[in-house]
Amino acid sequence: MKAVYHPAQRAHYPRNFLSSGAPRTNPEQPERIDALLQGATAAGCECIEPDDFGLAPIAAVHSPEYIDFLAHIHTRWQRIEGASEEVVPNVHPNRDPDAGYPKSAVGQAGFHMYDTSCPVSADTFESARWSANSALHAARLLHEGERNTYALCRPPGHHASRDQAGGFCYFNNSAIAAQWLRDQGWRTAIIDVDLHHGNGTQSIFYTRDDVLTVSIHADPIRYYPFYWGHANERGAGAGEGYNLNLPLARQSGDEPYLAAIATGMARIASFAPDVVIVALGLDASVHDPFAGLAVTTRGFEQAGELCSSLAVPILLVQEGGYLCPELSDNLTAFLTGCGV
Repeated sequence: MKAVYHPAQRAHYPRNFLSSGAPRTNPEQPERIDALLQGATAAGCECIEPDDFGLAPIAAVHSPEYIDFLAHIHTRWQRIEGASEEVVPNVHPNRDPDAGYPKSAVGQAGFHMYDTSCPVSADTFESARWSANSALHAARLLHEGERNTYALCRPPGHHASRDQAGGFCYFNNSAIAAQWLRDQGWRTAIIDVDLHHGNGTQSIFYTRDDVLTVSIHADPIRYYPFYWGHANERGAGAGEGYNLNLPLARQSGDEPYLAAIATGMARIASFAPDVVIVALGLDASVHDPFAGLAVTTRGFEQAGELCSSLAVPILLVQEGGYLCPELSDNLTAFLTGCGV
């Protein structure tokens, strides 16, 4: 299996975020890359660098307004007297459709960043762009005949919507890869196995019937992202019935996690896709710092087996999974289950 990653993805280094009102060290650190590369190598992956696909595939998912914002907001922010080193919003609109679009950097930060966990530094845009390139290159390898591929996407993407960053995410790598594969004529399904609901991915495809979205995650009733990921969210308009959320009780272990993946894969089988994208969050681990679910390393191997159970190519796109001694082993286990 090819593992795709570019060194420019290391440059983004968010320092802080607010959690329950308290400033904390941001866990989405570039050191994650070292652990993930170690896990991919141990599974027998061949690591390669992606090509530059330009902005067009990103703009097929994200609004030009939002892309321009991410590209230039840090430079604009630094012109504000006394501004913080990183762009962090301090005001948020209610996203009323009649609300105006502000010209100020502060106002636009609130418009395009729905929480405080996704600070923008001078390096964020390029790191996020190369993270998207990694997903695109891995998708192209599948289209050219590879069986399975792994995109080491960091920063992650599944919380990013069409025009908003959130939850450590800037460009939605899984959605960008899915749209590119759709443009090649492939029926595409996404199964998100991250600890947290893939709310950005859901919102991008919520009114569409050409991409099926499934998410297994900790129940958001008292957990991030709070407002999305509930079982009654089934899609809207043409997309009604094309979104499936399978929330789990906090601290759920292997058995309920694997049962939910099996349910999700059964729905995907009914969709008859040409390719399955796995939004691979390893933060469901019992050892992950977020401690929301309790999946074991063996459980991740079994999850990989389930996610690759259909006779179609699999694109693995890295989402969460934070620094702990077991992170490398958990990735190795999942990739092994997929049949590296």
